[in-house]
Amino acid sequence: MTDLTAGQLVIVATPLGNLGDLSPRALDFLATADAVFCEDTRHSRTLFSANNISPVSRLFSLHEHNEVEQSDEVIARISRGETVVLISDAGTPGISDPGTRVVAAVAQAGLTVTTAPGPSAVIAALSVAGINTERFIMEGFLPRKAGERASWFASWANERRTIVFYESPQRLQNSMSELAEHFPHRQVCVARELTKLHEEIIRGSVLEVATQLAQREILGEIVVVIAGSDEAPPVDEETVRVCLRERLAAGDSTKDAATYASELYGVSNRVAYEWALVIRKTL
Repeated sequence: MTDLTAGQLVIVATPLGNLGDLSPRALDFLATADAVFCEDTRHSRTLFSANNISPVSRLFSLHEHNEVEQSDEVIARISRGETVVLISDAGTPGISDPGTRVVAAVAQAGLTVTTAPGPSAVIAALSVAGINTERFIMEGFLPRKAGERASWFASWANERRTIVFYESPQRLQNSMSELAEHFPHRQVCVARELTKLHEEIIRGSVLEVATQLAQREILGEIVVVIAGSDEAPPVDEETVRVCLRERLAAGDSTKDAATYASELYGVSNRVAYEWALVIRKTL
């Protein structure tokens, strides 16, 4: 059964490809919602039809070009007590897809936003990558312009977290070739057509994968997962000391301030603690 909250926006995750991944709760929301807002009504009608759900008079378009305007309609419906569902063409709305603005608008209006979680291309790719997942960042789609991509790659030089991004099949070979120039030995996973008939997971060093992809045609939806840097960025002592001073002034114990700075900047806990002791005497 669906949640019986009167007036709410429900963010519903839909399958990346395999229709069997639609959860029973998500299916129930799609079947009973007063209105379903989606990127492409034609695409969503296929999903509805596959699950024997009638979309009559309940499907409305909400995409990157009309999200701001449609937010007012969503808010009006929820205010009248309706259950409004938001879906994207695939996966979880708002993750490099429309949805963030309408969620923010509904929340700002003081109305209920909840979720029927499920498929996400980012999490799916991370789960099969075989690369550290304790800390990661999601970068969305790489920029189209070479200069902007170069700036991104430069910012990844000392990035220790695992990096996830989307790429189009038309640009993947070029992007991987550029990545190989910057990070040839980092581990990477290219996940293509996740959960679909032609799913493919390619793992190896960036140079190895770039070389392999350069020799073939690439099709489908693509997520790239690349390991972060093993080298710690240089620590600016003054930056760490400023952080310690702020934490101590805010009431942290010497130990807590040192632990916080150590985890944030990668400096040893012992060194941070010694600096914190000296700083505390000046407060």
